[in-house]
Amino acid sequence: MPLTTQDLQAACPQPDGEHPSGIASALRADTLADSVVILLVLTVVQRLIGFCRAVLFCRWLDPGQLGQWDMAFSFLMLAAPLSILALSSSFGRYVEHYCKRGQLRAYLRRTAVSCAFLAVLAFLIISLGRPWFSQLIFGSPDQTGLVSLLAGSLVVVIAVNYFIDLLTAMRNIRLLSLMHLFNSLAFAVLGICLLLGWRQTAVSVVIAYAGACCLTALGVAWIWRASWHAIPVNTKPLSQRAYWSKVIPYVGWISLASLMANLFAIVDRYMIIHHSPVDTAGALAMVGQYHSSRVVPMLLLSIALMLGGMITPHLSHDWEAGRRDRVGMRLNLFMKLLGFALSGAAVLVLFAAPLLFGVAFQGKFAGGLAVLPWTLIYCIWFGMAMVADNYLLCAEKARLITLALVIGLVVNIGLNLVLLPRLGLLGAVLATTVANLLAMLLICLFAFLLGFRIDAGTRLVLMAPLALCAGPLPATVVLLAIAVEAVRSDRLLSQEEKHQLAEIWLLYRERFLATGLARPLAMISRPSRY
Repeated sequence: MPLTTQDLQAACPQPDGEHPSGIASALRADTLADSVVILLVLTVVQRLIGFCRAVLFCRWLDPGQLGQWDMAFSFLMLAAPLSILALSSSFGRYVEHYCKRGQLRAYLRRTAVSCAFLAVLAFLIISLGRPWFSQLIFGSPDQTGLVSLLAGSLVVVIAVNYFIDLLTAMRNIRLLSLMHLFNSLAFAVLGICLLLGWRQTAVSVVIAYAGACCLTALGVAWIWRASWHAIPVNTKPLSQRAYWSKVIPYVGWISLASLMANLFAIVDRYMIIHHSPVDTAGALAMVGQYHSSRVVPMLLLSIALMLGGMITPHLSHDWEAGRRDRVGMRLNLFMKLLGFALSGAAVLVLFAAPLLFGVAFQGKFAGGLAVLPWTLIYCIWFGMAMVADNYLLCAEKARLITLALVIGLVVNIGLNLVLLPRLGLLGAVLATTVANLLAMLLICLFAFLLGFRIDAGTRLVLMAPLALCAGPLPATVVLLAIAVEAVRSDRLLSQEEKHQLAEIWLLYRERFLATGLARPLAMISRPSRY
């Protein structure tokens, strides 16, 4: 359904903070509570599809080809935001800013044109430098054909990321979640078809991923094309100087932060490719083992990143309105709930790990099973760091995020140089775990210095993942103790936070009862008399 003028008003609050009522379009803005519920419901389906797809890829690809796909995907995730200088990342911070000033149309048009130009430039650079990029990504200059595929894939990945940032800024979580769901489903279908019907290599997976991103970008572009004319005409001109002087300082640090974050996420695998004491084939196989240990932890991390990105416009709205205490309160509660949920999910993963690696992965990835607890720990910590950095983003101090990641990156590289030759894959994972802990603590420290009061409950939840290294049973005991303490006292959850959670529960309970589904479900679950 096309976007109406009222929808844009809903996405961009009026100066008095009121939202027009009666919005029926699918592209309306969602509240924070609605956003969490919608995103979680659709994410369950999407992640189930992604998990099944990852399991099948691990079954059908040998460790070397799986490692090659891992390196290819990591490069795309690194290059996509870097190629466009993370311009679209400014949407979450400035869509509301320019909307209130009647300059939204000019802002979006200028950003889209800049991103398109930079994407084409990146394609040309990679295509002309294929041997060099092949050596960088795969440790060998022989993969120029695959690099050509990556150059084309990069363009459509940039387009998908653009629309993700745009829909997140508009707070349209329904369409954003459906977009993720369609992309995941298309990738799974195309990947399975190509692996079964063509070749069981990394090339098939790259083509499938590029095809899924292309279909997703085209679909969302069609919806947005029909909605573009509903955006109010600019009431004030937006000069080039005013645009770039506002956006560049923000996206400059965001671009560096994105680069550091992605390097942070992949540096251990690049260290394995270029500094492990084995040949190229052995290094790629080691990366494949590592990939198997990250299948489920990366699902947890992606949920944390999606939720963390989703709350940015909501916190920015409070920040712009001068409610900075409310920003800290909401972020504290969000981090406690998310951190506890991620740790609980990680415990379940450890219980299911023997079945996953022994049956689903056909026993091919013993090395991945050995390092699984540590990958779970550092993925949770990285996700929580990317949630905590929302306070720094609202304060327009993205450079502090970059500083934290740079320090963590240097520590990661240094520890890898020491531990990788001695401990192999375990050494690389331990180095990454320490680096993630350090980066998370630094981001929290910087936020604290800017006014974010991290309460005792949040600090405890941030350290809870450490229990995973002791095994699933000890970790279960730790989480149960935290849950009991949160219920019985006010040290972990304050009375105000408990009151907020109770209100949200009652609200959605009333909505559920209003749907008419409660009575049929009660009748189904009621024990029979016979």
